[in-house]
Amino acid sequence: MAANIQQQRAVNDQLKREVDMRRHQVSESCKLMIKYMNEHENEDCLLTGFNSQKINPFREKSSCIVL
Repeated sequence: MAANIQQQRAVNDQLKREVDMRRHQVSESCKLMIKYMNEHENEDCLLTGFNSQKINPFREKSSCIVL
C-alpha cells in the first residue's frame, strides 16, 4: 500500500514538472530539424565518408590471430 502511494506521488511530481514545459508543434520541430540537417550535412561522416579508415568506427576490425 505504501509503495503504491509513493509511486503515485512520484507520478504526480513528474506531471507537475512537465506542466511547465514549453511545447512545440510537430510541424515546426520538423522544419527546424530539416534546416539543421541541411546546414550540417557536409559534416556528417555517414553522408560524406571518412578522410581516413583509421577514424572510421564502422570499419571491419582486423582478425589477425597468432598461433
